[in-house]
Amino acid sequence: MEIFKYLEKYDYEQVVFCQDKQSGLKAIIAIHDTTLGPALGGTRMWTYASEEDAIEDALRLAKGMTYKNAAAGLNLGGGKTVIIGDPRKDKNEEMFRAFGRYIQGLNGRYITAEDVGTTVADMDLIHEETDYVTGISPAFGSSGNPSPVTAYGCYVGMKAAAKEAFGTDSLEGKVVAVQGVGNVAYHLCKHLHEEGAQLIVTDINKEAVQRAVDDFGAKAVEPDEIYAVDCDIYAPCALGATINDETIPQLKAKVIAGSANNQLKEERHGDIIHEMGIVYAPDYVINAGGVINVADELYGYNAERAMKKVEGLYDTIAKVMDISKRDGIPTYKAADRMAEERIERMRNSRSQFLQNGHNILSRR
Repeated sequence: MEIFKYLEKYDYEQVVFCQDKQSGLKAIIAIHDTTLGPALGGTRMWTYASEEDAIEDALRLAKGMTYKNAAAGLNLGGGKTVIIGDPRKDKNEEMFRAFGRYIQGLNGRYITAEDVGTTVADMDLIHEETDYVTGISPAFGSSGNPSPVTAYGCYVGMKAAAKEAFGTDSLEGKVVAVQGVGNVAYHLCKHLHEEGAQLIVTDINKEAVQRAVDDFGAKAVEPDEIYAVDCDIYAPCALGATINDETIPQLKAKVIAGSANNQLKEERHGDIIHEMGIVYAPDYVINAGGVINVADELYGYNAERAMKKVEGLYDTIAKVMDISKRDGIPTYKAADRMAEERIERMRNSRSQFLQNGHNILSRR
């Protein structure tokens, strides 16, 4: 990889390589864009096949956070960290504290959070060395488990998508096929059940399926059957890339709205479902409740204020639909355009983020 050519091509600002021999820390912090504010993005720990794979993942994820934070209306840019190592056996206190010191050295340009392979306990260790971390233990002022908040955001976003497809945002009587019934999806099912929706669920975890059947009267199907069921709304809430060449011909839903990341296997699949008339709520917009919630910690966490912001995802999804119709483009492209337009509006009044006494963290 010719790193500087890549950074220039995709408008990245900074990549930081962090190494601590004693603890075994090998981390890459990628900062994509700080036009809107300091870069916020989680720390992922993974057993990458190569250092280049780790760099590419950090860069890809950082750019994704720029768009996610911008689309969510947050005054935050996009960044991400990957730590090379096995999260089951390579962790130690010294590693995360050393990493916290690297974050502190960036003086507020980057704020981290929990991600794949890391936990609240890991964030607490980082917090020993820096305040530039969210998703710590509630005892330190954290927002706690983000799953219910992410689920609520998906619920209100689904209602906005339903209004576009059906002319009403009421989900009463609508059949919703939910793929995956983990923590987020379980809370989503609860909201849907309380509004009177009919649920069809699947998961490789049979206990999770049975819980949804028992608690919400859901109908259970096998994992490979969920795509072809008769339903109004398909809610992918587990694996990514479930909207693909094999599944699209099976879909009977008029709406796709769920919490999973990277739902389109390829961008062209977003074009295909748009041409089919399926209303798609872009994944990184509808599942932004979690990042909205942890971002509120930067102001001194207030649950009521955070939930009010998450409720705004209804209007955000509606705006994506409006841009899609305005410009004649699929909604996945409309979401990108919405984020890009917001960043561009701010670009003339803000340059790269610098700690100046007037930012989010100085108001804590």
